[in-house]
Amino acid sequence: MSNELLEKVISTSSIGTAPSGGGLLAPEQSSRFIDYMWDATTLGAQVRTIRMRANEVELDRIAVGERLVRLATEAVDDSVPVGVAFAKVSLTTKKLRLDWELSSESLEDNLEGEALEDHIARLMANQAANDLEDLAINGDVTKTNDALLKSFDGWRKRLYAGAHVVDAAGATLDRGVFNKALKAMPRKFMQRRGSLKFFTSAGLLQDYVYSAQYVEQPGALKPADVSGNENTAGYNPGWSPTAPFGVRAQEVPLFPEYTVSGGTGSDVWLVDGQNLIWGVKREIQVFREFKPKKDTIEYTMYTRVGAAIENPNAAVLVKNVKYQP
Repeated sequence: MSNELLEKVISTSSIGTAPSGGGLLAPEQSSRFIDYMWDATTLGAQVRTIRMRANEVELDRIAVGERLVRLATEAVDDSVPVGVAFAKVSLTTKKLRLDWELSSESLEDNLEGEALEDHIARLMANQAANDLEDLAINGDVTKTNDALLKSFDGWRKRLYAGAHVVDAAGATLDRGVFNKALKAMPRKFMQRRGSLKFFTSAGLLQDYVYSAQYVEQPGALKPADVSGNENTAGYNPGWSPTAPFGVRAQEVPLFPEYTVSGGTGSDVWLVDGQNLIWGVKREIQVFREFKPKKDTIEYTMYTRVGAAIENPNAAVLVKNVKYQP
């Protein structure tokens, strides 16, 4: 997202003269602002993003069974009509807000001068993206003591409720854990192996790379063994240098960490990123107001977001994967 748009988002003139009035961004600005927020996240480019015009939508999902094709007998009408299962995926958004303020002294006395206001705006936009991703992953309405995570149930809780859950029982992340995840995936979804990905925490992925004894080389990771074989494929930070059983693994820093067998651990998800749905209502509201009695500038941003899973049966969650000591 360009600095020009960020300035429009936060400047008084843009907010005051927006076509819809009342701080509502124009549709084009709103779309670009949403794109920027998703680009600032890890999963934003991986999952299915739905731009919503209403607070709640019903998404159609069509499913068919296995082995629908039958043997045909010549000149005989032995047809057996098959059914197509139609289902609805409900996607509901919740209204969220972000507030921050700057004192006049901070704008006057810092080295950046008036540029500080735009700098803070960019930081807050990035933080908003991180918080929305945290909510989409870890949201849980039972966490009543958390002002953000109690908003709605995120992907992790939905996977626990409907996906294939495998207990690693304190095992560290290695090929064995990836193998269990793939075996738990129903075979009809394995035909699309190329679209599947492993998602896990940064610590677990680092353990996996470390245990495989890879050493860093410019543009690649090479196995530190004596076989003479090298992995010459380019290595992107945050991704596994190799694809376990043909499926790449990506770290998601906001994955939760919890106690596992006297240590710390996290999850491994096996899922097509497009199976994870991230809904955002198109309109984003940003308000800027000067408070004379406090000599501060107050900012408030509103948006509505939601999370859903199109088909939990096409996903695997491996729990209790332990960090290496």
